[in-house]
Amino acid sequence: MSLGKLQQNFNYAGVSIFLQTYWGRRYLAIPHLDVQDIRSVDWKALRAAGFEGCVFDKDNTLTAPYVLSVHDPLRESLEECRKEFGGRLAILSNSAGLTQYDPDGEKASALEKQLSIPVLRHASKKPAGTPEELEAHFGCPAHKLIMVGDRYLTDIVYGNLNGMLTIRPAPFTSEGETTVVKGVRAAEDFFIARWRRKGIRAPDHPLVPSTFESFQR
Repeated sequence: MSLGKLQQNFNYAGVSIFLQTYWGRRYLAIPHLDVQDIRSVDWKALRAAGFEGCVFDKDNTLTAPYVLSVHDPLRESLEECRKEFGGRLAILSNSAGLTQYDPDGEKASALEKQLSIPVLRHASKKPAGTPEELEAHFGCPAHKLIMVGDRYLTDIVYGNLNGMLTIRPAPFTSEGETTVVKGVRAAEDFFIARWRRKGIRAPDHPLVPSTFESFQR
């Protein structure tokens, strides 16, 4: 494994925030909506509810790990999302655009060229980081944004910490994932299932007074 991938896989902020979540704020790891993949999301309903933009993780959300092109079955849904939000989309990844892993922005630029979606440059790995960069990019408060990502303890915790609506699509492939990522994912699945059995739910959201399932096809 390359040093870059090793650095990408180990997430100091993630470990710290996981410990905080485990000991007191477990609800932060619970998404508002679980779906098989983004094809199950009703983008039109989300726009009608008052959401103004959508933030995606990359790997196993839009693309296979370390691949630049959109996973073919997801293309139509991504274009629908783009249309509903008037192109107000962005990618926030713990690989492309992250200063530690992509210091010159070369990977972010290549991904932008392939997906035609802005890739945010940022210095902190999810779940660390504050919403100012997102709010500046979209021109709206974070609670009007949607965070879509497959990792409970990075994407979902980040989104919930910053007041976003959180959607967790299941990963669609393990091809290209390292042993470390597979192990962490298995641990996430174990704890999330355990916490849900205890009745822990996602935090309330100001734009969704009733059920989150209304945003699922």
